[in-house]
Amino acid sequence: MSCHNFSYINMENFMEIRFQNLGWENWKAGIMLAFSCEGADMLAENPELDKACPWLAVAPALRDFKGKTGELCLLHGHPDLAIPRVLAIGLGSREELTPAALRAATGAAMQKCASLGIESVLLPEPFLSRLPGGPERLVEECVCSALLSLYKFTELKTASADNTTSPQWLAIGFNGDTVPDGGQSAARRGELSAWAVCLARDLDNLPGNRLYPEALAMRADRLAGEYGFSCRVMDENALDEAGMGCILSVGRGSVHPPRLVVLEHAPAGHEQEKPIILVGKGITFDSGGICIKPAAKMDQMKCDMSGAAAVLSVICASARENTPRRVIGIMACAENMPDGRAYRPGDVLDCANGETVEVVNTDAEGRLVLCDALAWAQKNWTPAAIIDIATLTGACAIALGSELGGLFCDDDELAGRIMACGKATGNNFWRLPLWKGYEDQLKSNVADIRNTGAREGGAITAALFLRHFIRKGELWAHLDIAGVDWNAKNDALCPEGASGFGVRPLLDLVRGGLS
Repeated sequence: MSCHNFSYINMENFMEIRFQNLGWENWKAGIMLAFSCEGADMLAENPELDKACPWLAVAPALRDFKGKTGELCLLHGHPDLAIPRVLAIGLGSREELTPAALRAATGAAMQKCASLGIESVLLPEPFLSRLPGGPERLVEECVCSALLSLYKFTELKTASADNTTSPQWLAIGFNGDTVPDGGQSAARRGELSAWAVCLARDLDNLPGNRLYPEALAMRADRLAGEYGFSCRVMDENALDEAGMGCILSVGRGSVHPPRLVVLEHAPAGHEQEKPIILVGKGITFDSGGICIKPAAKMDQMKCDMSGAAAVLSVICASARENTPRRVIGIMACAENMPDGRAYRPGDVLDCANGETVEVVNTDAEGRLVLCDALAWAQKNWTPAAIIDIATLTGACAIALGSELGGLFCDDDELAGRIMACGKATGNNFWRLPLWKGYEDQLKSNVADIRNTGAREGGAITAALFLRHFIRKGELWAHLDIAGVDWNAKNDALCPEGASGFGVRPLLDLVRGGLS
């Protein structure tokens, strides 16, 4: 079967990240970003501005700038100056300033620069060094936010109606004779993190007729060849030999057969260490199967493979920067469609661990593809930890809304690390209970387990279903990102559409959050 050709985002398509030093008076750019907190004297708070832009002291518009949250004030100097414009950016109260506010302010500022057609932007590092949180982390967050704010999905448009030109480069300005290694590394981490999120967004935004299980597998294989990690694709015959009856059944109603894609980043010297295993739900389109979904917002079900896209993006980024950690990614890919061959409510399926599963609802298909992937992973490796990520339940979206992902984990240390990585990167998780009292809802009269419980507490029973397939003693966490995978409206860091949620905290975890 042929696969639609599609491009993927290259670092070369990104705004270039540069560095400037040798003192404030030597900085150059079409515009400089100047952050200020509410009630502060911007020039006193940013003494580098007086050296870089001495004309600011007499700029009339500066008197009107208050530093309130979301406030942007464009200040003009002479067009022939090294820095002819300054964009004053309000951060609100210093006491209430958060990394999230800094990310949003950076994103809004970059979008303003893009709307003005400005080609080059300067971000002064000295101001960031005076904020709590550490200058390197804040440089990383600002660079990542600047790049994410400019993301657009235009691959399927013949021509763009948007005539704005994104800035060509962003320079981080340092005060001194050299650019600190830590600052440069932080900026490159932010750049790669943004690339990984945008890769996931690109995948998630592709519709089901363009990205189906075989196409997603081919995409992963092509990226593996480009960035130097391994990729093994298991087709329906290999899945049958491995006893993965659940993923085969979910995909049986589609003309596009399921695939299990196994990725591995194992840098030199780490080939034999216990791997972190990331498992992603890859339902390339979810109609609900025989238990078909309502028509409203079903178009967004092209994003039901957001977990798999996050896993692929993390492996790609880890390989690109040669992260010193062995990481295995498993993408459980299928399309859930209704036809004469589709699996039915009441069917009993064979799982890769040898147990049987009664199907109560065919729209609870994500946990079925994941249970096969989880069981198969434990047969083949002894993991340091297993983390699955999935747009699993509408119940989680109802419980937590559109700003928090759900976290289920029996281990306090692993849960704490995941939550810390989420907080540091702006993808926040809320820990929910694996409530033992709900396990009885998954008991079946005809099989070892049934695939759903009651509607109430549905996110918890789904997590309990997955935990059933985890061997006792294994370190495991489940991330339910339903509700946060899709951005309902444009904001400073993401346009309407796929968000790429989960990529950054998992990448942070691989980089060192899980030793």
